[in-house]
Amino acid sequence: MRVIEPQAVTAEEFRRLCEFLYRRTGLVFTEAKRYYVERRVIDRIEATGALSFANYFALLRSDVRGEIEQFINAFTVNETYFYREDHQLRCLTTDLLPERTRLKGRGRTIRIWSVPCATGEEPYSIAIWLLENWPEVDGYDVEIVGSDIDTRVLQAAAAGVFGRRALMRLSEDLIGKYFVPLDEDHWTILDDLRSSIRFTPVNLVESGETRPHGQFDVIFCRNVLIYFDDASRRVAAENLYETLAPGGFICLGHTESMSRISPLFEARRFGDAIVYQRPREDDHA
Repeated sequence: MRVIEPQAVTAEEFRRLCEFLYRRTGLVFTEAKRYYVERRVIDRIEATGALSFANYFALLRSDVRGEIEQFINAFTVNETYFYREDHQLRCLTTDLLPERTRLKGRGRTIRIWSVPCATGEEPYSIAIWLLENWPEVDGYDVEIVGSDIDTRVLQAAAAGVFGRRALMRLSEDLIGKYFVPLDEDHWTILDDLRSSIRFTPVNLVESGETRPHGQFDVIFCRNVLIYFDDASRRVAAENLYETLAPGGFICLGHTESMSRISPLFEARRFGDAIVYQRPREDDHA
């Protein structure tokens, strides 16, 4: 079997590849990430039997056997674990949901979106946190949706199997309450909890993919906009704005700031959490 070496990808091919990836996803890769990009495209060349970049790029553009999906999957970053940035989870139950439920009668639907959700730790964390820390949880129809551009991680999220590292922030009591051990290093989340969350594919820079999800009361969109350039961030911010209900909130990663991306949102501080709110329509009436 022929082994494709990194130098098989020329400077021009690298440029075309990064441009193709950017147009499809909004993700930006520069010369500094050349080895990272080359290694993954070489893996895809070998996996498809294309034998050369030219052959692979033709296959990619024609999307033979759904190669675009596999190509995008190879470039996503999925580092996560349960109860990550849990100060935002505290903010969710002490501030955001009480503000949202003041506008809704009991029994109404509260919608929460985790995007990107990677292998599911974040949406499952939200569900566990609500069950443990929000006394009103049974008074509302809570809908949690997890979405990601990477279809492989969505399959893993739906399966709900996690290793020891993913659970490192959870107490033994929580693990025993919401997980079933498979072996000494792996646990599966309870079926009732797993089936309560809907997982869907989405590309944040494509409004045709975000808009069908409807509007949410709270969106967790953490640690993804840092991989976009300014233009793609603005597009993603506009799409996220449209998927927030008026008065709804979006939580970003601790290194991200919506104020530097878009003027559409209002920054709000609750304790040690900064979140961003879509203004209520009547505020500007």
